[in-house]
Amino acid sequence: MPKPDLSRLDTLSSQDSDFDVDSFDADDFTDSIDDELENTVLRLSDYLAAVELVVKETFRHSVWVKAEIRNLSSKGGHYYFELAEKDDDGKVIASCRGNLWRFKAARVLTKFEHATGMKLERDVTVLLNVTASFHPLYGFSLAINDIDPSYTLGDLARQYAAILERLSGEGLLNLNKQIPAPFDIEHVLVIAPEKAAGLGDFRADADKLHRTNACHFHYHYATFQGNHAPKEIRHAITKGMLTFRKQYDRDPDVIVIIRGGGAVGDLAYLNDYELAALVAEQPVPVWVGIGHERDSVILDEVAHTSFDTPSKVIAGIVNHLASLMQRTQGYADAIQRLSQQQLTQTAMSTERQFSTIQSLSQHNLQHWQHLTDRHFNSIKQHAKFELREVTLTAESNMQRIRQMSYNELSRATDAIDSLHHSTKANSQKLVNDIEKQVRYYQQVVLIQSPARLLDQGYAFIQNSEDKYLNSVKSIEKGDFIKVAMSDGELNAVVYNVTSHSHTDSDSEQS
Repeated sequence: MPKPDLSRLDTLSSQDSDFDVDSFDADDFTDSIDDELENTVLRLSDYLAAVELVVKETFRHSVWVKAEIRNLSSKGGHYYFELAEKDDDGKVIASCRGNLWRFKAARVLTKFEHATGMKLERDVTVLLNVTASFHPLYGFSLAINDIDPSYTLGDLARQYAAILERLSGEGLLNLNKQIPAPFDIEHVLVIAPEKAAGLGDFRADADKLHRTNACHFHYHYATFQGNHAPKEIRHAITKGMLTFRKQYDRDPDVIVIIRGGGAVGDLAYLNDYELAALVAEQPVPVWVGIGHERDSVILDEVAHTSFDTPSKVIAGIVNHLASLMQRTQGYADAIQRLSQQQLTQTAMSTERQFSTIQSLSQHNLQHWQHLTDRHFNSIKQHAKFELREVTLTAESNMQRIRQMSYNELSRATDAIDSLHHSTKANSQKLVNDIEKQVRYYQQVVLIQSPARLLDQGYAFIQNSEDKYLNSVKSIEKGDFIKVAMSDGELNAVVYNVTSHSHTDSDSEQS
């Protein structure tokens, strides 16, 4: 089928119709139909059959229609589309169903996939060759005869250019490129599809660097294909940066985004403005290695450095570290060479200065020796004079101290004698007083002796527990008691207890 002329999408030629447009009077035709159908009742099937006939006769020719695929499904080899047109604000202004029947599907889809490198999916804008179809039971739809793959490729290119223009206008296109390249690459945040072949190529060399502690790689995974790919990659970048900052309290040295080669359509999912803007705004350099050498995506435009493949990304890291080692070794060699030169020059200068210092020191030593001898002799004479003066003063002080000591000793002896006589007299008086008190207490003890009391007719009373009793309050009728007298003891039983008040006792005594 020949390539369509897009300038004819919005017009239809009168040559495709069987009636004369110039001689057709729409008002007369409408009036005649209105008069004919005014009092006519039709069955729904008849009415829809008429609509089907009108659609078939009026739109029996095929046309090229531009539409967006909102949904796509297949069953039994047939493909069912939901087609739509949107305005500049993204609002749907027209929609209908489209059918690609089995006998055409294999040819049309194979041609499209071979030319574009992608499969038909939702959210793709396509140019379709269609024929209008109406069925009384299934309604209106478009029968798809062909799909122009060149239009889809052009639409992808237009979207790519629009994203580039927007990024450039917002100052994001070269934002990440302005970040200085890292001096050393110690930690690398890697964003890649899990278990992908490109990741395997990358890790073959990355694991070697990791084992030698030359560089550490932190992997976060996301799918790189399908409509949800940009969102998953953005999530992986954000999560990876937050996790790294929480663990190390700083940013990684480089962010690496890698993916192996693929079809043009598969890589087209990565041409997303939000994803590109996030990559451009990262605070560290972003290195990208997506696809093969011939492939290019919007991330290559905004990244700090773009590589053809994941293998070249890890090669770039290895080369950077090797270059750093070479520069470091060069600096070390230069430092060693300069240090040796400085050491040699310093040694020679030190020897010259040592000779000068030694000569000056010898001269100064002799000079100070003479001065020291003179000062020593002077100090020696002065010391002898001071020693004689001190000796005379010490002898005079010794005489005074000896005389004062004799005087103090005589006074102390007199005081001790006086204190001795006084203490002796006081002690004798104290002994006499104590003897008198002892004799008094002896008489008191003898007077109150139990034996003497018993001889005078007094008795001691004990209870059955041999406890001495001094009051009738501790005795009850019927108790056994022991009565101790001067010449023996007796046991008795209490027949009666009479208690006397203090008042009675006092009156009786009076």
